[in-house]
Amino acid sequence: MMRPDAKVEKVYLYPKPVDFRKSIDGLAALVELDIKVAVFDPVLFVFLNRHRNRVKILYWERNGFCLWLKRLESERFKTSPDETDEAIVLTVQELNWLLDGFDLWRNRPHQVLTPRFVA
Repeated sequence: MMRPDAKVEKVYLYPKPVDFRKSIDGLAALVELDIKVAVFDPVLFVFLNRHRNRVKILYWERNGFCLWLKRLESERFKTSPDETDEAIVLTVQELNWLLDGFDLWRNRPHQVLTPRFVA
């Protein structure tokens, strides 16, 4: 089983459904034009189709692009209930939870509070 690990710096979830006829070049163009992140950075770019039963993960590995695909047979991947045009930044752990079927948007922990003063 191939899953992302801690070597990945960031994970970007593309916010809109993607036509899955797109392959490496089409998805890389979406990254450069919409997400505006260098496609050759050590990050993962995650795309979902309209039915949310397929996910593609694009990444650069030393000397070429890799494209990973998972197809669900009977369920759907959970997505953010908020409509946005910005890419959603996930941790590697959150991506693995998403791939396992967890709904990240309804099971998020409380925000980390960084107080500066007691009084």
